Amino acid sequence: MNLPTLDNIQETMVKKSYAWFCRPESINLVGVRHSDPTSNTFNDWMTCTWCDEWGHWTFRRWPCTTDPGLYYRENPLNVNGTAIVVPGQYRGAYALGLHRGYNAIVQVKPIHVWRDNDKDEILDWEGHTSAGLYGINIHRASSSTTSNEVGRWSAGCQVLANPHDFAELLAIVGRSCSHFGDNFTYTLLEGSEL
Repeated sequence: MNLPTLDNIQETMVKKSYAWFCRPESINLVGVRHSDPTSNTFNDWMTCTWCDEWGHWTFRRWPCTTDPGLYYRENPLNVNGTAIVVPGQYRGAYALGLHRGYNAIVQVKPIHVWRDNDKDEILDWEGHTSAGLYGINIHRASSSTTSNEVGRWSAGCQVLANPHDFAELLAIVGRSCSHFGDNFTYTLLEGSEL
C-alpha cells in the first residue's frame, strides 16, 4: 500500500467523485484500508486534511484499524456476523459524542457494512451489504499506551492505535465542528486505490 499523502488522497477522492471540502477549517476525514485480510494489527491509516483561511492545506495521518480485531471475527457480537465498513463516502454520518463514556466520534447516520460470520481469521470484504446505525464509532484503543494488536479494541469501529494521536484528531474535529455544526463526513478508501 502506498503511504497516504495529501496528493494521493485528494486525487483518489476527485477520481471517485467524492466530496472534497475546501472551506477553511472544513475537514476531510479519510480512512485508508490495507489489503491484508488476515491482519490483527493497526496497519491502516486515519487521515485528516483541511485548509486555513489563506488556502494553505494541512495533512495529518495516524495508524489505525478500519477492520474488526481477530477476537470479534471469531466471536461475533451480532448473530449476522461482525460488521466491516464498506469503502465509500458517508456524508454527515458522524458527530462528536461518547464511546463507552469517553469523548469520541460517533456514528449518527446509516453506513454500509458487510457481515463476517464464518468465525475465522480472514476478513470477508465482499458479499451482501446492509445499511444502518450500528455504532461504528471512531475511537482510540488504550487510554494510556500505543496498542500493537487490535484484539478486542474493535468489533467494527475505526480505532486509532495511539491515545495522543486520537486526542489530536478530536481537537481538529472539534475545531471544525465549531465552524460547521455537529455532523461531518467520513470516507473509507482502499489502499490499492491510492
